[in-house]
Order: sequence, then structure tokens, then C-alpha cells
Amino acid sequence: MPKNTIVCRCEDITLEEIREWLQMGYTNIEEIKRLTRAGMGPCQGRTCRTHILRELSRVSEMSPAELTIPTFRPPVKPVSLKTLAGDGND
Repeated sequence: MPKNTIVCRCEDITLEEIREWLQMGYTNIEEIKRLTRAGMGPCQGRTCRTHILRELSRVSEMSPAELTIPTFRPPVKPVSLKTLAGDGND
């Protein structure tokens, strides 16, 4: 993949940015997430997590299955404020 490939569309994070953090020694998806905000957008990492794990796997020489995956925090899917507030017909 070219280095200017967008890995996280929600937060506009490129593959080059991910690689820069990995070269600085951050080898955990939680660290990458907190430093770049990749995976914190509306999709909650459903789009970018796989790409980041693949890059972490390449750098660490571990399989993606061996890497720790961050937990999802509610809401996992976007929820409208109307739904949260309730419409009085509960």
C-alpha cells in the first residue's frame, strides 16, 4: 500500500502516520489508537482496525491473532439523541 493511503477514514489517518508511530516504538493498538485517534471515529474502528493490526503484525512479526484487540465501548453503533432521550412512548 502507498504510504499516503488513508487507513482511518473517520479520523483521516494515513498509513505513513501509523508507520511513524510504530517506528517510534509504539507497538500496541491501544497506544496507536490513543496517539492518533484511529478507531475513535463514528465507525469505532470497524474499518481501520484490520489495517492497523496488519501493520502491527508486519512490524512485530506476530500474527494478527496474537495481537491484543481493544475493547469496544458503548455505543458500538451510532445512536440518535432522540433514541437516548426517549420519545415518551416507552
